[in-house]
Order: sequence, then C-alpha cells, then structure tokens
Amino acid sequence: MQRSKGFTLTELMIVVAIIAVLAAIAIPAYQGYVAKTQVTAALAEIAPGKNGVESALATGNASLVDAAYVGLATPTSHCSTVVASLAADGSAQISCVVMGNPQVVGASLSLNRDAGGRWSCEAPSLAERIRPRNCN
Repeated sequence: MQRSKGFTLTELMIVVAIIAVLAAIAIPAYQGYVAKTQVTAALAEIAPGKNGVESALATGNASLVDAAYVGLATPTSHCSTVVASLAADGSAQISCVVMGNPQVVGASLSLNRDAGGRWSCEAPSLAERIRPRNCN
C-alpha cells in the first residue's frame, strides 16, 4: 500500500478557519491603531502654530492671526481644514478637522490657549481610546 503525501482537505480547512479567526481579531485592532496615528499626526501638524500665536501676541498683532499667519497650511495631509484665531485677551484656538480613517474623519481637534497662557488639547468628538495622550 502506498502512503500519500500532503495535507487532507480537513486539515487545510482547519488552518483556514484558524487564520480567519486571527484576522477577525487583528484587523479591527489594526484599524484602531491607524486611527490613533492619524489623529496624533493631525495634532503634530497644528502644534507648530502655537509659536506663531505666541509671536503674534507678543508683537500685538492679534487681529492678523489666521492659519497662514501662524505658519499653518490648509489643508494638510491629515486636516481638511485648519483655523487659527487669537482674541484680544490672549485666548486663542487652533483647530483642525481630521481626515483619514472612517473612525476619525470629520472629527474636530483643537489646541486652546487661555488668557493665562496655558495651552490645552481638546477632541470631544473622538473616542477616548484614539485621542492623543493629554487630550480631553
């Protein structure tokens, strides 16, 4: 009697089922990491605008502040819209409408400066698990 070499159909089906289960777990986790990376990249794109806002405040040019004045392009690779504003009292906001993954597209991300000079990050429309660290 001759022994056959290779895999049986049942063995191959078991391997395919195992791969399918692993993919069902891995793909959503990967999409979450992609979304968090896109939001963090969007924050990194607008963060340099803080220096422009501080410079405008120091020189008394608050009325001139917009995205272009503080050195930010609009749109960027991760923000469909970038807006910057500075009030006479020293409060400011730099905001971005995030684009990319379906979990983040259209979400708002902003850097806010209070009159005392403290900057904070806000992303209320994003799930907590994909917000950048120290962003509320």
